[in-house]
Amino acid sequence: MDGTLIFVIVIVTVALVFDYINGFHDAANSVATIVATRVLTPFQAVLWAAFWNFIAAVPLLFWHEAGVASTVGKGMINIDYVTPTVILAGLLGAIAWNLFTWYYGIPSSSSHALIGGYAGAAVAKVALVEGPAVAPKAIIASGWIVTLQYIVLAPLLGMLLAYLLMLVIFWVFKNASPKRMDNWFRKLQLVSSGAFSYSHGANDAQKTMGIITGVLVSAGYMKTFQVEPWVVFAAHLAIALGTMTGGWRIVHTMGGRLTRLKPRGGFCAETAGAIAILFPTYLKVPVSTTHVITGAIAGVGSIQRWKAVRWGLASRIVWAWILTLPASAAVGGLFFALIRFVGGNE
Repeated sequence: MDGTLIFVIVIVTVALVFDYINGFHDAANSVATIVATRVLTPFQAVLWAAFWNFIAAVPLLFWHEAGVASTVGKGMINIDYVTPTVILAGLLGAIAWNLFTWYYGIPSSSSHALIGGYAGAAVAKVALVEGPAVAPKAIIASGWIVTLQYIVLAPLLGMLLAYLLMLVIFWVFKNASPKRMDNWFRKLQLVSSGAFSYSHGANDAQKTMGIITGVLVSAGYMKTFQVEPWVVFAAHLAIALGTMTGGWRIVHTMGGRLTRLKPRGGFCAETAGAIAILFPTYLKVPVSTTHVITGAIAGVGSIQRWKAVRWGLASRIVWAWILTLPASAAVGGLFFALIRFVGGNE
C-alpha cells in the first residue's frame, strides 16, 4: 500500500471522526427541546434523533444530488489550492474548536468550525507557499457571501417561523385547556423532533461528504467532484453514532436555560427549525443547526413576553457564533503550518 493511499485513508478517518463529533456536539440541538419538555427521556431522545439522522441518507442515495457537499467541497475554497494536507489541517482545526466549545458547554456551530478550519488551512497554504499578499486567492468569494448571509438569515427564519406557528396554535386552541394542548403536542412533538433530526442529518452530514470527496479528488483518486454512495452511507452512519453518544452539557443550555419550554413550544421550535434547515439545504447552502434551533427557541419564548427569553445568555451564544469562523480558521491555519513544518514541503 503506497504512502499516498495511507495518508488519504487517515484523512478520511479523521473526517468521519469529525462527523461523529459533529453528531456528538450537535445532539443537544436535536434533542434539547423534546428532553426539556419531558416527552422523551434523554436516552430515548438520542436514539430517536440518531435514527432520523441516518434516514436522511436515503434521498441522497436514490434521488437527490448532494448539493451542500459540493458547496463545501469546491464552492467556497479554490480547489486548485486544496491538498490532502490542507484538508487534514482544516479537520483538525474544526475538531479542536468543537471539543473546546463542547467542554465549556458553548452551543457553537460544528458546520462553521469545519468551514472555518478548511478555509484557514487553505489560506495558510497559499500564504506560506506563494506569499501573504496572494492568500485571498484560496477563497471563492461568491460561496462565502451566500453562506455568511445565511448565518444571519437562518436563525432569523427559525425565530420568525416559530413565532408564527405559536400564534397559529394559540388561535386554533384558544378554547382548549393547557392540559389538553400539552397532551396533543406531546404526541406531535415526536413528529417534529424527528423532522428536525432529519434536517440536521440532511445538511450536516453533507459537509463531511464534501470534505471526503475533496480529498479523493485532490489526491487523484477521482477526476471529478462526485459524491459516491459509500461516502453518503459512511457520513450518515458517523453522525448518527455521534448523536447516540450525546452532548448533555449543551442540552442544559439549549433546552432549559435559554427559555422554558412546554410541548407546544417544543413542537413549534422543532418544526420551524426543520423548515429553516431544509429550505437552504434545497438551495445547496450549508447552515448551522445550532443557529437555527437557538433562533427557533427564542421565537417560541418571545411569544409570551420579551423577558421570557434570557437575552443575556442569547447574546453570549451569538458571540460564540461570531468567534467560531475566525477562531477555527486560525486553528486550521496553525495546524497546516505545524504539519508543514514537521513534514517539510508538500
